[in-house]
Amino acid sequence: MKAVILAAGEGTRLRPFTVSKPKVMIPIANRPIIEYCVEALSQNGIKDIVIVVGYKKESIMSHFEDGKKFGVDIKYALQPKPLGTAHALLQAESEIDCDFLVLPGDNLIDPKEVSNLIESESPNSLLIAESEIPSKYGVIFLEKETVAKIVEKPTEMLSNLISTGIYRFTPAIFDAIKAVGEKGDQDLTAVVQHMIEKGDTISGIRGIGKWMDAVYPWDILHVNGMAVTDAKMGIAGNIEEGAQLKGQVFIGEESTVRSGAYIVGPVVIGKGCDIGPNVCIYPSTSIGDNVFIQPFSLIRHSVLMNDVQVGSSSMISNSVIGDGVHIGSHFSTNNDEALIKLESGYHGVKDIGAIIGEDSDIGDQVVTSAGAVVGAKCKISSAKKLEGFLPNRSIVM
Repeated sequence: MKAVILAAGEGTRLRPFTVSKPKVMIPIANRPIIEYCVEALSQNGIKDIVIVVGYKKESIMSHFEDGKKFGVDIKYALQPKPLGTAHALLQAESEIDCDFLVLPGDNLIDPKEVSNLIESESPNSLLIAESEIPSKYGVIFLEKETVAKIVEKPTEMLSNLISTGIYRFTPAIFDAIKAVGEKGDQDLTAVVQHMIEKGDTISGIRGIGKWMDAVYPWDILHVNGMAVTDAKMGIAGNIEEGAQLKGQVFIGEESTVRSGAYIVGPVVIGKGCDIGPNVCIYPSTSIGDNVFIQPFSLIRHSVLMNDVQVGSSSMISNSVIGDGVHIGSHFSTNNDEALIKLESGYHGVKDIGAIIGEDSDIGDQVVTSAGAVVGAKCKISSAKKLEGFLPNRSIVM
Protein backbone atom coordinates (compact mmCIF):
# COMPACT_ATOMS: atom_id res chain seq x y z
CA MET A 1 0.00 0.00 0.00
CA LYS A 2 1.14 3.54 -0.77
CA ALA A 3 0.18 6.93 0.62
CA VAL A 4 -0.30 10.47 -0.64
CA ILE A 5 0.18 13.44 1.67
CA LEU A 6 -1.49 16.66 0.54
CA ALA A 7 0.89 19.52 1.35
CA ALA A 8 0.41 22.05 -1.44
CA GLY A 9 -1.73 24.61 0.37
CA GLU A 10 -0.56 27.91 1.79
CA GLY A 11 -2.78 27.88 4.86
CA THR A 12 -4.18 31.39 4.61
CA ARG A 13 -6.25 30.84 7.77
CA LEU A 14 -2.99 30.22 9.66
CA ARG A 15 -1.51 33.60 8.84
CA PRO A 16 0.71 35.24 9.98
CA PHE A 17 2.65 31.97 10.42
CA THR A 18 2.52 30.97 6.75
CA VAL A 19 4.18 34.07 5.30
CA SER A 20 7.44 32.25 4.62
CA LYS A 21 6.51 28.59 5.09
CA PRO A 22 3.60 26.31 4.09
CA LYS A 23 1.22 25.30 6.84
CA VAL A 24 2.56 21.73 6.94
CA MET A 25 5.96 23.06 8.08
CA ILE A 26 4.61 24.86 11.14
CA PRO A 27 6.44 23.39 14.15
CA ILE A 28 4.52 21.28 16.64
CA ALA A 29 6.66 20.18 19.61
CA ASN A 30 9.60 21.44 17.51
CA ARG A 31 8.85 19.20 14.52
CA PRO A 32 7.04 20.19 11.32
CA ILE A 33 3.50 18.90 11.67
CA ILE A 34 3.81 16.92 8.42
CA GLU A 35 6.51 14.78 10.09
CA TYR A 36 3.83 13.22 12.27
CA CYS A 37 2.01 12.05 9.13
CA VAL A 38 5.18 10.51 7.69
CA GLU A 39 5.95 8.84 11.00
CA ALA A 40 2.43 7.40 11.34
CA LEU A 41 2.71 5.88 7.86
CA SER A 42 6.21 4.51 8.44
CA GLN A 43 5.20 2.86 11.72
CA ASN A 44 2.46 1.04 9.81
CA GLY A 45 4.86 -0.26 7.18
CA ILE A 46 3.88 2.22 4.46
CA LYS A 47 7.17 3.33 2.98
CA ASP A 48 6.14 4.55 -0.50
CA ILE A 49 4.89 8.10 -0.04
CA VAL A 50 4.00 10.82 -2.52
CA ILE A 51 3.90 14.37 -1.15
CA VAL A 52 1.92 16.84 -3.25
CA VAL A 53 3.65 20.20 -2.92
CA GLY A 54 2.92 23.71 -4.15
CA TYR A 55 3.25 26.83 -1.99
CA LYS A 56 6.84 27.26 -0.70
CA LYS A 57 7.57 23.70 -1.84
CA GLU A 58 11.32 24.06 -1.37
CA SER A 59 11.01 24.06 2.42
CA ILE A 60 9.25 20.68 2.35
CA MET A 61 11.52 19.11 -0.25
CA SER A 62 14.74 20.25 1.42
CA HIS A 63 13.51 18.95 4.79
CA PHE A 64 12.55 15.44 3.63
CA GLU A 65 14.67 15.07 0.48
CA ASP A 66 14.14 11.46 -0.70
CA GLY A 67 12.83 10.36 2.69
CA LYS A 68 15.68 7.97 3.49
CA LYS A 69 16.58 9.66 6.78
CA PHE A 70 12.96 9.14 7.84
CA GLY A 71 12.96 5.48 6.81
CA VAL A 72 10.66 5.96 3.80
CA ASP A 73 10.81 6.57 0.05
CA ILE A 74 9.36 9.96 -0.87
CA LYS A 75 8.45 11.23 -4.31
CA TYR A 76 6.95 14.63 -5.07
CA ALA A 77 4.07 15.78 -7.22
CA LEU A 78 3.46 19.45 -7.99
CA GLN A 79 0.15 21.29 -7.80
CA PRO A 80 1.01 24.58 -9.56
CA LYS A 81 -2.12 26.38 -8.38
CA PRO A 82 -4.25 25.74 -5.26
CA LEU A 83 -7.36 24.52 -7.06
CA GLY A 84 -8.65 22.15 -4.36
CA THR A 85 -7.86 18.91 -2.55
CA ALA A 86 -9.14 16.65 -5.35
CA HIS A 87 -7.07 18.52 -7.91
CA ALA A 88 -4.05 18.16 -5.62
CA LEU A 89 -4.57 14.41 -5.32
CA LEU A 90 -4.93 14.09 -9.08
CA GLN A 91 -1.35 15.35 -9.49
CA ALA A 92 -0.14 12.11 -7.85
CA GLU A 93 -2.00 9.80 -10.25
CA SER A 94 1.10 8.68 -12.18
CA GLU A 95 2.70 7.39 -8.95
CA ILE A 96 -0.28 5.33 -7.78
CA ASP A 97 -0.89 1.77 -8.99
CA CYS A 98 -2.51 0.13 -5.93
CA ASP A 99 -4.77 0.89 -2.97
CA PHE A 100 -3.49 3.92 -1.09
CA LEU A 101 -4.12 6.28 1.79
CA VAL A 102 -4.60 10.05 1.60
CA LEU A 103 -3.57 12.28 4.51
CA PRO A 104 -3.66 16.05 4.91
CA GLY A 105 -0.17 17.23 5.80
CA ASP A 106 -1.40 19.58 8.54
CA ASN A 107 -2.77 16.85 10.82
CA LEU A 108 -1.38 15.39 14.01
CA ILE A 109 -2.33 11.76 13.60
CA ASP A 110 -1.87 8.71 15.80
CA PRO A 111 -0.38 5.65 14.05
CA LYS A 112 -3.41 3.71 15.37
CA GLU A 113 -5.65 5.74 13.08
CA VAL A 114 -3.62 4.70 10.06
CA SER A 115 -3.88 1.08 11.21
CA ASN A 116 -7.66 1.35 11.26
CA LEU A 117 -7.79 2.37 7.60
CA ILE A 118 -5.29 -0.27 6.53
CA GLU A 119 -7.33 -2.96 8.26
CA SER A 120 -10.63 -1.77 6.81
CA GLU A 121 -12.32 -4.36 4.60
CA SER A 122 -13.77 -1.60 2.43
CA PRO A 123 -11.53 -0.41 -0.44
CA ASN A 124 -12.99 3.10 -0.03
CA SER A 125 -13.00 4.40 3.54
CA LEU A 126 -12.65 7.63 5.43
CA LEU A 127 -11.68 8.32 9.00
CA ILE A 128 -14.32 10.18 10.98
CA ALA A 129 -14.17 12.02 14.29
CA GLU A 130 -16.45 14.03 16.56
CA SER A 131 -16.08 17.81 16.66
CA GLU A 132 -17.59 20.64 18.67
CA ILE A 133 -17.09 22.93 15.66
CA PRO A 134 -18.21 20.82 12.68
CA SER A 135 -18.67 23.90 10.48
CA LYS A 136 -14.88 23.88 9.88
CA TYR A 137 -15.07 20.46 8.21
CA GLY A 138 -17.03 18.13 5.97
CA VAL A 139 -19.94 16.85 8.06
CA ILE A 140 -20.72 13.12 7.82
CA PHE A 141 -24.07 11.34 7.92
CA LEU A 142 -23.78 7.62 8.66
CA GLU A 143 -26.14 4.73 8.03
CA LYS A 144 -24.69 1.99 10.21
CA GLU A 145 -21.01 2.13 9.20
CA THR A 146 -21.55 3.50 5.69
CA VAL A 147 -21.28 7.16 4.74
CA ALA A 148 -24.69 8.22 3.42
CA LYS A 149 -23.85 11.87 2.79
CA ILE A 150 -21.07 14.41 3.26
CA VAL A 151 -21.68 18.19 3.43
CA GLU A 152 -18.73 20.57 3.24
CA LYS A 153 -18.56 23.27 5.96
CA PRO A 154 -22.30 23.66 6.67
CA THR A 155 -23.43 26.91 8.28
CA GLU A 156 -25.93 25.04 10.48
CA MET A 157 -25.29 22.34 13.09
CA LEU A 158 -26.26 19.22 11.13
CA SER A 159 -24.12 16.60 12.87
CA ASN A 160 -21.07 16.44 15.11
CA LEU A 161 -19.45 13.73 12.97
CA ILE A 162 -16.80 15.09 10.61
CA SER A 163 -14.41 13.87 7.96
CA THR A 164 -10.79 14.12 9.06
CA GLY A 165 -9.73 14.27 5.42
CA ILE A 166 -7.90 10.96 5.89
CA TYR A 167 -8.99 8.40 3.29
CA ARG A 168 -8.33 4.99 1.81
CA PHE A 169 -8.97 4.74 -1.95
CA THR A 170 -8.35 2.56 -4.97
CA PRO A 171 -6.88 4.08 -8.16
CA ALA A 172 -10.46 4.32 -9.46
CA ILE A 173 -10.76 7.53 -7.44
CA PHE A 174 -8.88 9.37 -10.19
CA ASP A 175 -11.70 8.75 -12.69
CA ALA A 176 -14.17 10.13 -10.15
CA ILE A 177 -11.97 13.20 -9.62
CA LYS A 178 -11.91 13.87 -13.36
CA ALA A 179 -15.68 13.43 -13.66
CA VAL A 180 -16.38 15.87 -10.83
CA GLY A 181 -13.69 18.25 -12.09
CA GLU A 182 -15.49 18.56 -15.41
CA LYS A 183 -18.39 20.05 -13.42
CA GLY A 184 -16.05 22.61 -11.88
CA ASP A 185 -15.60 21.12 -8.40
CA GLN A 186 -12.08 20.25 -7.27
CA ASP A 187 -12.59 19.23 -3.62
CA LEU A 188 -12.42 15.68 -2.30
CA THR A 189 -15.66 16.03 -0.34
CA ALA A 190 -17.49 16.64 -3.63
CA VAL A 191 -15.78 13.60 -5.14
CA VAL A 192 -16.81 11.41 -2.21
CA GLN A 193 -20.40 12.65 -2.47
CA HIS A 194 -20.31 11.90 -6.22
CA MET A 195 -19.16 8.34 -5.49
CA ILE A 196 -21.95 7.86 -2.94
CA GLU A 197 -24.57 9.07 -5.42
CA LYS A 198 -23.10 6.75 -8.05
CA GLY A 199 -23.62 3.78 -5.74
CA ASP A 200 -20.11 3.25 -4.41
CA THR A 201 -19.78 2.24 -0.77
CA ILE A 202 -17.70 4.52 1.44
CA SER A 203 -17.10 3.12 4.91
CA GLY A 204 -16.85 5.47 7.86
CA ILE A 205 -14.09 4.40 10.25
CA ARG A 206 -14.42 5.88 13.72
CA GLY A 207 -11.10 7.00 15.10
CA ILE A 208 -9.88 5.57 18.40
CA GLY A 209 -6.47 7.22 18.54
CA LYS A 210 -5.31 10.82 18.61
CA TRP A 211 -6.18 13.14 15.77
CA MET A 212 -6.10 16.93 15.60
CA ASP A 213 -5.50 19.52 12.91
CA ALA A 214 -4.39 23.13 12.85
CA VAL A 215 -6.85 25.36 10.99
CA TYR A 216 -6.35 28.68 12.78
CA PRO A 217 -3.33 30.14 14.65
CA TRP A 218 -4.73 29.35 18.10
CA ASP A 219 -5.14 25.69 17.06
CA ILE A 220 -1.34 25.49 17.17
CA LEU A 221 -1.56 25.69 20.98
CA HIS A 222 -4.00 22.77 21.25
CA VAL A 223 -2.14 20.58 18.77
CA ASN A 224 1.19 21.39 20.42
CA GLY A 225 -0.26 20.59 23.84
CA MET A 226 -1.22 17.13 22.61
CA ALA A 227 2.13 16.53 20.89
CA VAL A 228 4.40 17.49 23.79
CA THR A 229 2.79 14.85 26.00
CA ASP A 230 4.10 12.20 23.60
CA ALA A 231 7.41 13.85 22.70
CA LYS A 232 10.65 12.08 23.51
CA MET A 233 12.17 13.19 26.77
CA GLY A 234 15.84 13.58 27.66
CA ILE A 235 18.56 16.04 28.55
CA ALA A 236 21.14 16.67 25.83
CA GLY A 237 22.08 20.18 26.94
CA ASN A 238 23.67 21.69 30.04
CA ILE A 239 21.68 22.10 33.26
CA GLU A 240 23.37 24.37 35.78
CA GLU A 241 23.33 23.59 39.48
CA GLY A 242 20.25 25.09 41.12
CA ALA A 243 17.95 24.65 38.12
CA GLN A 244 14.91 22.44 38.72
CA LEU A 245 13.27 20.21 36.11
CA LYS A 246 10.08 18.31 36.94
CA GLY A 247 8.03 15.92 34.82
CA GLN A 248 8.59 15.25 31.13
CA VAL A 249 11.20 17.69 29.85
CA PHE A 250 13.38 17.54 26.74
CA ILE A 251 16.43 19.81 26.41
CA GLY A 252 18.23 19.87 23.04
CA GLU A 253 21.94 19.83 22.30
CA GLU A 254 24.02 22.90 23.15
CA SER A 255 21.17 24.41 25.16
CA THR A 256 21.79 25.77 28.65
CA VAL A 257 19.30 26.01 31.50
CA ARG A 258 20.78 28.39 34.05
CA SER A 259 20.70 28.34 37.82
CA GLY A 260 17.36 29.13 39.42
CA ALA A 261 15.32 28.16 36.37
CA TYR A 262 12.21 26.11 37.11
CA ILE A 263 10.71 23.93 34.36
CA VAL A 264 7.62 21.75 34.74
CA GLY A 265 6.86 19.39 31.87
CA PRO A 266 5.65 18.44 29.46
CA VAL A 267 8.06 20.93 27.90
CA VAL A 268 10.24 20.63 24.80
CA ILE A 269 13.25 22.93 24.33
CA GLY A 270 15.29 22.85 21.11
CA LYS A 271 18.98 23.16 20.28
CA GLY A 272 21.26 26.11 21.09
CA CYS A 273 18.89 27.78 23.55
CA ASP A 274 19.79 29.87 26.59
CA ILE A 275 17.19 29.73 29.36
CA GLY A 276 18.27 32.49 31.73
CA PRO A 277 18.50 32.44 35.53
CA ASN A 278 15.19 32.26 37.41
CA VAL A 279 13.13 31.67 34.28
CA CYS A 280 9.94 29.62 34.82
CA ILE A 281 8.53 27.44 32.05
CA TYR A 282 5.25 25.66 32.68
CA PRO A 283 3.47 22.75 30.94
CA SER A 284 2.39 22.40 27.33
CA THR A 285 5.16 24.66 26.08
CA SER A 286 7.56 24.13 23.21
CA ILE A 287 10.57 26.33 22.59
CA GLY A 288 12.37 26.13 19.26
CA ASP A 289 16.07 26.26 18.38
CA ASN A 290 18.34 29.22 19.26
CA VAL A 291 15.85 30.82 21.64
CA PHE A 292 17.13 33.19 24.34
CA ILE A 293 14.97 33.88 27.39
CA GLN A 294 16.38 36.44 29.81
CA PRO A 295 16.09 36.27 33.64
CA PHE A 296 12.86 36.33 35.64
CA SER A 297 10.60 35.60 32.66
CA LEU A 298 7.69 33.16 32.70
CA ILE A 299 6.40 31.09 29.78
CA ARG A 300 3.22 29.03 30.07
CA HIS A 301 1.25 26.91 27.55
CA SER A 302 2.87 28.62 24.59
CA VAL A 303 4.79 27.96 21.39
CA LEU A 304 7.98 29.92 20.75
CA MET A 305 9.40 29.09 17.32
CA ASN A 306 13.07 29.33 16.27
CA ASP A 307 15.40 32.28 16.93
CA VAL A 308 13.08 34.06 19.37
CA GLN A 309 14.48 36.43 22.00
CA VAL A 310 12.51 37.28 25.14
CA GLY A 311 13.62 40.11 27.43
CA SER A 312 13.81 39.91 31.20
CA SER A 313 10.79 39.95 33.51
CA SER A 314 8.39 39.05 30.69
CA MET A 315 5.25 36.94 31.00
CA ILE A 316 3.99 34.95 28.00
CA SER A 317 0.91 32.76 28.37
CA ASN A 318 -1.32 30.92 25.89
CA SER A 319 0.53 32.55 23.01
CA VAL A 320 2.19 31.65 19.70
CA ILE A 321 5.39 33.51 18.86
CA GLY A 322 6.77 33.18 15.31
CA ASP A 323 10.34 32.67 14.07
CA GLY A 324 12.83 35.45 14.70
CA VAL A 325 10.64 37.59 16.98
CA HIS A 326 12.55 39.92 19.34
CA ILE A 327 10.69 40.89 22.50
CA GLY A 328 11.95 43.50 24.95
CA SER A 329 11.88 43.38 28.75
CA HIS A 330 8.72 43.47 30.87
CA PHE A 331 6.55 42.20 28.02
CA SER A 332 3.19 40.80 29.12
CA THR A 333 0.34 38.94 27.43
CA ASN A 334 -3.14 39.04 28.89
CA ASN A 335 -5.06 35.87 28.20
CA ASP A 336 -8.83 35.53 28.30
CA GLU A 337 -11.74 34.82 25.99
CA ALA A 338 -11.50 37.01 22.89
CA LEU A 339 -13.12 37.77 19.57
CA ILE A 340 -10.25 37.56 17.10
CA LYS A 341 -10.32 39.21 13.69
CA LEU A 342 -8.51 37.45 10.87
CA GLU A 343 -8.81 37.74 7.11
CA SER A 344 -11.39 34.93 7.27
CA GLY A 345 -13.61 36.91 9.66
CA TYR A 346 -14.21 37.03 13.42
CA HIS A 347 -13.70 34.03 15.70
CA GLY A 348 -14.54 33.54 19.36
CA VAL A 349 -11.59 31.91 21.14
CA LYS A 350 -11.31 30.87 24.77
CA ASP A 351 -8.26 31.48 26.93
CA ILE A 352 -5.96 33.04 24.32
CA GLY A 353 -2.98 35.33 24.74
CA ALA A 354 -1.12 36.85 21.79
CA ILE A 355 -0.34 35.72 18.24
CA ILE A 356 2.86 37.32 16.92
CA GLY A 357 4.15 36.81 13.38
CA GLU A 358 7.73 36.15 12.33
CA ASP A 359 10.55 38.70 12.53
CA SER A 360 8.52 41.24 14.49
CA ASP A 361 10.41 43.54 16.86
CA ILE A 362 8.66 44.48 20.09
CA GLY A 363 10.02 47.08 22.51
CA ASP A 364 10.16 47.11 26.31
CA GLN A 365 7.09 47.23 28.56
CA VAL A 366 4.64 46.25 25.83
CA VAL A 367 1.33 44.68 26.89
CA THR A 368 -1.01 42.73 24.62
CA SER A 369 -4.74 42.31 25.10
CA ALA A 370 -6.23 38.84 24.90
CA GLY A 371 -6.44 37.75 21.27
CA ALA A 372 -4.09 40.43 19.90
CA VAL A 373 -2.71 39.43 16.48
CA VAL A 374 0.56 41.01 15.34
CA GLY A 375 1.48 40.34 11.73
CA ALA A 376 4.91 39.41 10.38
CA LYS A 377 7.77 41.93 10.35
CA CYS A 378 6.02 44.47 12.55
CA LYS A 379 7.88 47.02 14.68
CA ILE A 380 6.38 48.04 18.02
CA SER A 381 7.86 50.83 20.14
CA SER A 382 8.18 50.54 23.91
CA ALA A 383 5.37 51.09 26.41
CA LYS A 384 2.53 50.29 23.99
CA LYS A 385 -0.66 48.30 24.50
CA LEU A 386 -1.55 46.10 21.54
CA GLU A 387 -5.05 44.92 20.78
CA GLY A 388 -6.98 43.71 17.78
CA PHE A 389 -5.29 42.93 14.48
CA LEU A 390 -2.08 44.48 13.12
CA PRO A 391 -1.31 43.69 9.46
CA ASN A 392 2.13 42.55 8.33
CA ARG A 393 4.85 45.23 8.45
CA SER A 394 2.85 47.51 10.76
CA ILE A 395 4.75 50.14 12.71
CA VAL A 396 3.44 51.30 16.11
CA MET A 397 5.31 54.36 17.36
